[in-house]
Amino acid sequence: MVAPYFMIVACICNAAPVLAFGNVRLPINPLPNLSFLPTTSMSATKSSNTEQQIQPPSFFAYPLTQVVSDIDDTLKSSGGVTIAGVTLGGVDVQYDRGDFYPGVFQFIWELSSYSVTINQRYHDEHFLGKGGYDISLDQRISPPKVAVLTARAEEFKAALEIKDGSKLAQAFRKTGESSEINPTEDWGVGPVLYGSVSEWIIQYKKGLRKFNNFERLLEQDPTGQIMQYVYLGDTGELDQEAGETMLREYPEVVQAVFLHVVSSDPPSSYQPSGLLIPPPKLVNGRPLVFFRTYVGAATKAVALGLMEPEGMMRVVEAAEKALKAQGVLRGNSKWVDLERDIDEAYRTLDEIY
Repeated sequence: MVAPYFMIVACICNAAPVLAFGNVRLPINPLPNLSFLPTTSMSATKSSNTEQQIQPPSFFAYPLTQVVSDIDDTLKSSGGVTIAGVTLGGVDVQYDRGDFYPGVFQFIWELSSYSVTINQRYHDEHFLGKGGYDISLDQRISPPKVAVLTARAEEFKAALEIKDGSKLAQAFRKTGESSEINPTEDWGVGPVLYGSVSEWIIQYKKGLRKFNNFERLLEQDPTGQIMQYVYLGDTGELDQEAGETMLREYPEVVQAVFLHVVSSDPPSSYQPSGLLIPPPKLVNGRPLVFFRTYVGAATKAVALGLMEPEGMMRVVEAAEKALKAQGVLRGNSKWVDLERDIDEAYRTLDEIY
């Protein structure tokens, strides 16, 4: 049983948000009336079979969004390293091995915290100052921690385990602590579900293993009333297969799949405008989208109703800052990709305002 990895912090929008996908608009289903449940905390209670069950407070109007993410070539580059012809984590050669992708942590934070923001708005409009529930600081809802589905072998966990002191965990934690909205010290890496040596040797099994691990993750909220999910992966190691299966089997709780477009081709072979990004598509009525940078991903998240425009611009700021900190010169393919998506972000703002 995977224990729930979130805590009580924020809370609730006067109209149900929607996912806009071309001409399709998909509602984010509000929760049913939960007034019979306890309102003092989001604590996990023990059921008769000792499994933990999550109970939401009654002022909770919309499900929280938990980002479920791959690691290699999604959060950070694999560098395209291979051993005996077998890829060691992924195929991306644009970034050096271990480099975090610019804006990735801010993007995941914005996705995770948006559901907290709309719940807070709902609470403020319907309860605050009207004789209803008033949420004190120690009863607020924190954005769900990030769940990790990785192809890294559990047999090598001693060497590959994501520890609290790792650069990855620290980067997540710092993003939550320094946020302009819903800041918290309780956000970061949550459950980590590994692969095995079998999938490392027999590559085609990786997609199935990740999907099976996602089903294990769903056990934290069997009813699907508290959590909805966004899957974040890449195009290099069967994440698309895993993501499409999630959308086919669990469209009621999987809001969208985002896939980072990576390539084993050297950047010198790219077209002047950068890599070609595949068009988005619907799987069982839910969106699967492709992106090259996390600014591009944020722009698509805004179009889908999963992020506010202000959040998108914070991703733009974080991505530019990260690329400058890496000392990347203008004209480099990394800047070509980022500037293309920044232009798209500003066009999105113009369309909204």
